[in-house]
Amino acid sequence: MAANYSSGTHLFTSESVSMGHPDKVSDQVSDAVLDSLLAADPMARCACETLCTTGLVMVAGEVTVHNDKAVKALDNIEETVRETLREIGYTDPAMKFDAESCAVIRTIHGQSADISMGVSKGAGLHKEQGAGDQGLMFGFACRETRNLMPLPIDLSHRLVERQAVVRQKNIIKGLRPDAKSQVTVEYKGNKPQRIHTVVISTQHTAQWNGRAKQVALKKQVIKHIIEPCMPKRLYDSKKVKIHVNPTGQFEIGGPHGDTGLTGRKIIVDTYGGRGCHGGGAFSGKDPTKVDRSASYMARYIAKNVVAAGLADICEVQLAYAIGVPQPISVLVDTQGTATIDEGLISKLVRKHFPLTPAGIISHLKLRRPIYRETARHGHFGRSQFSWEKTDLAKKLAADAKRSA
Repeated sequence: MAANYSSGTHLFTSESVSMGHPDKVSDQVSDAVLDSLLAADPMARCACETLCTTGLVMVAGEVTVHNDKAVKALDNIEETVRETLREIGYTDPAMKFDAESCAVIRTIHGQSADISMGVSKGAGLHKEQGAGDQGLMFGFACRETRNLMPLPIDLSHRLVERQAVVRQKNIIKGLRPDAKSQVTVEYKGNKPQRIHTVVISTQHTAQWNGRAKQVALKKQVIKHIIEPCMPKRLYDSKKVKIHVNPTGQFEIGGPHGDTGLTGRKIIVDTYGGRGCHGGGAFSGKDPTKVDRSASYMARYIAKNVVAAGLADICEVQLAYAIGVPQPISVLVDTQGTATIDEGLISKLVRKHFPLTPAGIISHLKLRRPIYRETARHGHFGRSQFSWEKTDLAKKLAADAKRSA
């Protein structure tokens, strides 16, 4: 499991990328396709991958649908792609990648019958719906922020989220959709002490090219993007190191600057390198794929454990075998911060949280078209998602008190 810095001073850094980053463009397209299918057929199965580059979006994958509305949604994939690109902000041909002129290629085929047999209720060796794949998934929570997320990744997400607002409202003129953020926090033990370094790279039009223009842009970025996101008690403008477009300028970007692929930002999507990662990506996958649904459940468990006061830090590992309903292992690690025995916490987790794929899907209401929004600004730490609720914290606390 992850290192436990129980004493001493250290730095920890996490990054995020904006909705216009090429990999995030691919994630959002994949999840937009998934949402279009789930809106028509909540039982649809989907594994959708996207590649985007100069003037081109390619959508590929495996899909199972059960009605004519879902078939129509498949037929409308091109418009789903273009609508997603418009929403992100790729509407200017000067960026050499825009919603109206890019080519859209789709290559979609049916899901493997062997996989389907293991996932369909009663079709495989087990009567209950099994996991859509083998693998291990992690969830994490800690007390560093109100939403129980690690501070570096939470701030990194808020920065690119703010960049999008500033761009869309034209608060800083000439910003484009592609951007990256990075935040370094100084810790003493497990407690944040101060913001050490902030990095923002934001794509822009040619009006900001040149050293003098970049100096002016940096001042605008600090004022309108960085400072509104920083926690005042940890941010000292005289001591913090700030880098804005440290290469010198950032006119060429987006899918024209770098090819984007679904699933390449798995650390950005989770906890910024804090804790562990099982390796599975999220976007484009329906909730029968435990890479996604069990990761959401693991976060839900960890957050409720911390909210219940059972630990200050909690990491949960779940592991599954394809076609098998129950997890093959469940591990709770509190990194020495538990207020009760960790073994008891594990028993409470098994008691209060449904851990089969069907149970997870039902409890977290995952058969809804909710996924495009997850594909930008982080899957965790945002209150609109069901796995961010702490509705079982009181039950956990009460049960722990009775069992102690």
